[in-house]
Amino acid sequence: MFDMDGVLTDTETIWDEVRRELARQDQVPWPDDATEAMMGMSTPEWSAYLVGTVGLRGTARDAAERTIEEMARRYRDHLPTMPGAVTAVERLAGRWPLGLASSSPRLLIDTVLDALGLAEHFDVTVSTEEVERGKPAPDGYRRACELLGVAPDRAVAVEDSSNGIRSAAAAGMHVIAVPHE
Repeated sequence: MFDMDGVLTDTETIWDEVRRELARQDQVPWPDDATEAMMGMSTPEWSAYLVGTVGLRGTARDAAERTIEEMARRYRDHLPTMPGAVTAVERLAGRWPLGLASSSPRLLIDTVLDALGLAEHFDVTVSTEEVERGKPAPDGYRRACELLGVAPDRAVAVEDSSNGIRSAAAAGMHVIAVPHE
C-alpha cells in the first residue's frame, strides 16, 4: 500500500508553496507550524485549517477549490517524481496486488497515476476525502485494505510523513518509512 505525495511524487513542497501563496494573496501571515500540521490531513480538514487557523478568505470549500485548481495546474506543468518510484511500483505490481491511500483529493490522485502511467498497476486507490478522518487516523489505510481484501496485519504501507506513518501503524499495518532530508 503506497502513499502518494512524498513516496511516488515529490510534491510536498508544491503543496506548501501553493498554500503559502494563497495566504500571501489573502494578505495573512503563515503560521510557523501550519505546514507540518496539515501533512496528511484530508481535504475537508486542511481546507478548514486554512480558513480557521491561517485565515484565508472565504469558506473551507473555497480554500479547497483554490488549492486543488492550482495544484492540478502545477502538476500539468511539471510533476516531480521520487527517484525509482515508477520502477518500484511496476516491479511490485508484478508480484502483489497494490493499493494507494493518499491524503490528496481524488482529482489529483487520478491525475498523478495517469501522468505517471501507473493507474493500471493499482487495484485500489483511496483518498482521505472518501473516509471520515484523514491521517494520522487509520481510516484511509483501513479502507484501502478492505477494498483490497487483505487484513491490515498482512499488508505493508510505504510512507514518508510522520502523520502517514502513524496512520498506517494505527491501521495495524507493517510500515516502511521513506526518509527525506
